[in-house]
Amino acid sequence: MRLPRVEDIEKRLPTPEDFTSRARGTELTARVGTALGITFGICFLTGMWSHFQYDPPGWLPIGPQPTQLYRVTQGLHVMSGMAAIPLLLVKLWGVYPRLFILPPKKLSRAFVVDVLEKASIGVLVAAGIFQLASGALNIAQWYPWAFSFRRTHEAVAWVAIGALLVHIAVKLPIIRTALGADLEDRDDDHHDSTDDDDEQHGPTRRSVLLGASAASGLAVLLTAGQTVPFLRKISVFGVRDGDGPEDLPINRTARAARTDKTALDPNFRLEVMVGGATMAFSREQLMALPQRTHRLPIACVEGWSRSALWTGVSVCDLIELAGGNPDSDVKVRSLQTKGGFGTSDLPANFVRDHRTLLALELNGEALTLDHGYPCRIIAPNRPGVLQTKWVRQLEVKA
Repeated sequence: MRLPRVEDIEKRLPTPEDFTSRARGTELTARVGTALGITFGICFLTGMWSHFQYDPPGWLPIGPQPTQLYRVTQGLHVMSGMAAIPLLLVKLWGVYPRLFILPPKKLSRAFVVDVLEKASIGVLVAAGIFQLASGALNIAQWYPWAFSFRRTHEAVAWVAIGALLVHIAVKLPIIRTALGADLEDRDDDHHDSTDDDDEQHGPTRRSVLLGASAASGLAVLLTAGQTVPFLRKISVFGVRDGDGPEDLPINRTARAARTDKTALDPNFRLEVMVGGATMAFSREQLMALPQRTHRLPIACVEGWSRSALWTGVSVCDLIELAGGNPDSDVKVRSLQTKGGFGTSDLPANFVRDHRTLLALELNGEALTLDHGYPCRIIAPNRPGVLQTKWVRQLEVKA
């Protein structure tokens, strides 16, 4: 029995000519690719901004103004990511036949260029699929992996955007020519159709482009209700639809954070540490202090956000009462013993803003246990995970 040779395998491989759909072609892929590049660009920029809000670099001070900024940027991030999913699928379908173009058989400059180009496209496709898939799973809060989602998502984002820029630079002449050409070939416009021809050629490029645009728009519409209140009833893809105690969704319950018992302890005291001194307040004592009420948004990395009416003690007032300087950073510690973000840093520009509250009430009612009872942080323009719940200690940094 003779082993198959390379020539035998090549004969069995399909060629681009075997894919007869008239919808494929540079005219379609250039247009879909342009839309995909725009969504990727928006997703990348808003994603980087989200990372800056988590860990502000020294050269970019981020403060409480504008109040709704993180809500808008993170909403755009998730919506642009959802819009990119059908566009990426159509783009891959359009260029799929080109995978079967074999490189030159002899080792030459053309061979090296061909291999490098395919490798760069492979990196781009892999990074793009990973970003969209992991981002969608993050929205659903399902993490079937052991690595840090946020750090890995950020690192792969740089890989994806770098590969995309290289791809655009290499393909720019082809893209410009394709965008300037008619979407449909002249042969298609004057084609004498028969049943066999229709079966062979399939949908037109225009119909595929319209379908991709509709699917992308529908993906946004069915997700946007997480951020846009009047779309809440129709956004069936929105994981957080607004339902929950006091009309506010819950990401992590007290039971999941293992605070369901300690938070209800009648001996609970909030500690405010200034230098070597510590002041302790019961919840009743906090309620007896001057209260402030503000309507502030809470926005999470998964893309959902809501505005709510919060009432509590201004962190600035509390720090001054304890003898601290309100122009200081504050370390916030929670009662939670399970899960990330049990502590957070509250920069001075947030501390001195009177809208930054140690909240005791939500929408006119006492905080529920899952919303952070006995007290929680709420500040304008902060990621939701940094709005620490079940606060047990505020430490004023020197």
